[in-house]
Amino acid sequence: MKTRPDFKYLVASALLGFILGAFVVASLGNPRALRQRAPNVSVRVAPHDAAMALDDPGSPVIEAATAPTTGRGGDPTIAADSGSLKARGLEMPVKDVPRSALVESFHEVRSGNREHEAIDILAPRNTPVVAIDEGTIAKLFVSKAGGNTIYQFDPSEQYAYYYAHLERYADGLKEGDKIHKRQVIGFVGTSGNAPKDTPHLHFAVFRLTAARHWWEGTPIDPYDLLR
Repeated sequence: MKTRPDFKYLVASALLGFILGAFVVASLGNPRALRQRAPNVSVRVAPHDAAMALDDPGSPVIEAATAPTTGRGGDPTIAADSGSLKARGLEMPVKDVPRSALVESFHEVRSGNREHEAIDILAPRNTPVVAIDEGTIAKLFVSKAGGNTIYQFDPSEQYAYYYAHLERYADGLKEGDKIHKRQVIGFVGTSGNAPKDTPHLHFAVFRLTAARHWWEGTPIDPYDLLR
């Protein structure tokens, strides 16, 4: 003989199912909320590792108090810097490359939606790289992205010149050396993450901060200075 389900049993089962369903929803959260994008998180890269975080050397870590601007309009201070530096008659940093061969790429957008803030000067491997100005070797730094790099301070220690992807340094070059305009300081190469079939010099200029750290400053367009 068939028995009819106990009414109290049915009610208890339904109640238990409801409670379990509520528990699952509470544990997983609102499905709509789960589909929302996570908030952006700003991460500051430590100065010595900054170049390693980029897929090309970029400029040295640009950490000016305001957004970087160049001499081409915008910040009048940077415009004045550009004029002052250009008046020095800066040397082309790669020997035997004419100024007419320079290609503007300062504002080109690279990975991470950042500006290049430098120029690339193509030349055969081991072409001499020369100091564009008098000054001091502030830092010889090897990074995953920039490879063999040189940071040169100008005589006033207000500006720095950055040379990257070098094949090697000039023999005997060391930090603290006083160097002269046109002095050979290195050789064009593909160190770091440069394409191995495209030797070039990645070159940047920046105004130093009051702290005179070799890795930080406000970028200045090298193309404007060398053309």
